[in-house]
Amino acid sequence: MKKIYNPKPETWSAILERPTQTVDDIESTVKGIFKEVQSKGDFAVAKYTSLFDGVSVPELEVSQTEIATAIATISKELKEAIQLAKSNIEKFHAAQKTNRVVVETTEGVNCWQEKRPIQKIGLYIPGGTAPLFSTVLMLAVPANLAGCSEIVLCSPPDKNGNINPAILYAAYLCGVTKILKVGGIQAIAGMTFGTVSIPKVYKIFGPGNQFVTVAKQLATQFGVAIDMPAGPSELLIVADETAIPAFVASDLLSQAEHGTDSQVILVSTSKELIDAVETEIQSQMDVLPRKAIAEKAIANSKLIFVENDTIALELINEYGPEHFIICTKDEAFYINNIANAGSVFIGNYTPESAGDYASGTNHTLPTNGYAKNYSGVNLDSFTKSMTFQKISEKGIQNIGSAIEIMAEAEGLQAHKNAVTLRLKSLE
Repeated sequence: MKKIYNPKPETWSAILERPTQTVDDIESTVKGIFKEVQSKGDFAVAKYTSLFDGVSVPELEVSQTEIATAIATISKELKEAIQLAKSNIEKFHAAQKTNRVVVETTEGVNCWQEKRPIQKIGLYIPGGTAPLFSTVLMLAVPANLAGCSEIVLCSPPDKNGNINPAILYAAYLCGVTKILKVGGIQAIAGMTFGTVSIPKVYKIFGPGNQFVTVAKQLATQFGVAIDMPAGPSELLIVADETAIPAFVASDLLSQAEHGTDSQVILVSTSKELIDAVETEIQSQMDVLPRKAIAEKAIANSKLIFVENDTIALELINEYGPEHFIICTKDEAFYINNIANAGSVFIGNYTPESAGDYASGTNHTLPTNGYAKNYSGVNLDSFTKSMTFQKISEKGIQNIGSAIEIMAEAEGLQAHKNAVTLRLKSLE
């Protein structure tokens, strides 16, 4: 990790740059695959599954028999852990339900707002080096709570043409309606256009590599919504002399092991802590099974010393981290003033891993600085807010004149006439 001491604000942009490819580098690849899936459907999906995943899958949809077989292979301990996580996620997201909002804005003018579920949801669940069955819980649980009628899940098959059993168990537990053995760009394209095997959906959720991220963004050009531009994982920790170096190092490594393009950053007002954390990172990393991945991510990461909390906060808000851990004496300063972060973890005993799995908050979060303008996934992500209004005779008389004046001022005579005809009928 690179150590940086007292960086000047004009250098922050360069220091905080993410280790990601530009969209231009991969957009042409994504567009080409989208075009082929749009025109050739399942044939193109099979072609790219063979090319990228190295396997030919006779049937894309996972059968009930496959699901039952997978469930039987999972240990009792893992099932209980998944069930506990599901319960906490349900509690937290169920608490986000809101009632209908009703307002009489003027006598006789009644307006209200109601939430309605998005009917067709697509979930993308990464497989590969880390099959993220926890992401199934994070997405399918709130989708079910919201009342989404179709929940389609795509995940890349392994070399034997199977999906990880824990992903299948979590999907079964959370009421996913269809599971498909397809990953990458071709999965996003399939859910965007629809094929014989893959249903077309209205909104796509889930993290992925940079190709998946660009594919999701391209999907929005074809009338499909997405949760957010969620790319490689990232973590920023702010810590002072009250932080425990071993804990800080473990949190940094927990994100570094996600992928070689992940990024972790420590911002500290203590040079001693920075040195201690650097030592801990090396000793802990040496025994990690995913050491090779973590090492590459750590190479893209930074240890930054700043003089005080005020400077630290400004730098953190400029970065807008996906995950933000606070381990400082004055934690209230950061809690009250953080403006840009996906999810915040507070204190020495709140590891980021808790949010990844079982505390109840959602781990599908904005990366790459999008925490400045996107929320993480929540219950409302799976709903639409619809407004209603009903106006009585008295109500149209109360606001009709204002509507007529405004419509005429904008040169929209038909708008005015729609009100004038009603007012005259009441004379």
